[in-house]
Amino acid sequence: MLKRYLVAGLLVWIPLAITFWVLDLIVSTMDQTLLLLPSSWRPDALLPFHIPGIGLLMSLLIVLATGMLAANIIGERLLRWWHGLLNRIPIVRSIYSSVKQISDTLLATRGQSFRKVVMIEFPQRGQWTLAFVVGSPGATIAAATTPNAITVYVPTAPNPTSGYVLVVRPDDVREVDISVDDALKFHISLGVVAPRTGARPQRSALTAQRPPAPVETISHLD
Repeated sequence: MLKRYLVAGLLVWIPLAITFWVLDLIVSTMDQTLLLLPSSWRPDALLPFHIPGIGLLMSLLIVLATGMLAANIIGERLLRWWHGLLNRIPIVRSIYSSVKQISDTLLATRGQSFRKVVMIEFPQRGQWTLAFVVGSPGATIAAATTPNAITVYVPTAPNPTSGYVLVVRPDDVREVDISVDDALKFHISLGVVAPRTGARPQRSALTAQRPPAPVETISHLD
């Protein structure tokens, strides 16, 4: 009986404690942006007490102001000049261009990457997992594999930032009625948190039916 009460108490406090810990970590990290200000301008120097979260507010205002600047003609010209400058610096050019391509793909309002969840047989036939549709692998890879090939990303559990990039045949993909958030929760929770909605997997209707074929390409993201 005592053990049951202890477990019930832990189920209440552990999620709450972790939630507050993550929020405190975010606020504390964003407060470090105040170090960009001169010491005499910082709130701690002007006020007799510390107010947590001012750095977070400042970061949001900076991002908002940057977005407003980038949305007008002058801001677009400045951004083009800035991109051109970074693209002329060795090493920095490779890192910046790669990260920018990824962020543009993920944050684009019209982009389709990571907007759809599918099921594929992985790591072998008869074993299924949830994957995210990334898009097309490009003409070169498609020519070496199959027309209309699809690039999908399979995250590892419980860390979804590491995973596998797979190039698969369209017929090897099964569409499911699962949101991206629910699919991420499924992976992060090691399969404990089941998706709230889930239609019966169906063969993808993106292309004509073909016989199943093995996964063409597998690469691991460290």
